Amino acid sequence: MFRRKLTALDYHNPAGFDCKDETEFRNFIVWLEDQKIRHYKIEDRGNLRNIHSSDWPKHFEKYLQDVSCPFKAQERQEAVDWLLGLAVRFEYGDNAEKYRNCKPEIAANNAGKQSDPLINLDINNPDFKAGVMALANLLQIQRHDDYLVMLKAIRILVQERLTQEAIAKANQSKEGLPVALDKHILGFDTGDATLNEAAQILRLLHIEELRDLQTRINEAIVAVQAIIADPKTDHRLGKVGR
Repeated sequence: MFRRKLTALDYHNPAGFDCKDETEFRNFIVWLEDQKIRHYKIEDRGNLRNIHSSDWPKHFEKYLQDVSCPFKAQERQEAVDWLLGLAVRFEYGDNAEKYRNCKPEIAANNAGKQSDPLINLDINNPDFKAGVMALANLLQIQRHDDYLVMLKAIRILVQERLTQEAIAKANQSKEGLPVALDKHILGFDTGDATLNEAAQILRLLHIEELRDLQTRINEAIVAVQAIIADPKTDHRLGKVGR
């Protein structure tokens, strides 16, 4: 699944690389850091190079954090794919002039033709999966086995919370309305007028929090329904189906 990127990086065995093989995996990470990413200084790469150490997984986890990888060491395939993408970007940056005039084969064959960039979207492509997972982690969206479902959830969140209009609305200051406490019955008496007033204020604040919570729950329900409501409804027949 990493063949294209490994080939682009001139890895010695792009077709036979197995990230589940612990020794091969550790050697690969050392090669990737030494030859392509070079995040650490040479003298600081000793922990990664010591592939036989029992502490190597801990040092690898720290390495992922240091390069700002959104995946954990346990998410090995996703982390490898992300690191390969980072290495490819660095490789291009180091040889920008070499690649600048290269035209993709698909683009050359379809010059002058307009096309939808999503037509050839491959949901099984590891790049697509890694990108969706990275966005989901960044936006703190619950994971799902179906990456398209996660993509829909990301779209809904972006539309509702991250558009210019939504951000502007969220930043608008809200002015409270004056409340006459004497019109709200507390329901009990503490024996102290000041404590009674404080209790009334706390109760009103609690009610406001409950209303805000209910609003958020309703928004979550609507978002979930928007994701899973794929069946088409025929109101004339009173049936739901494809």
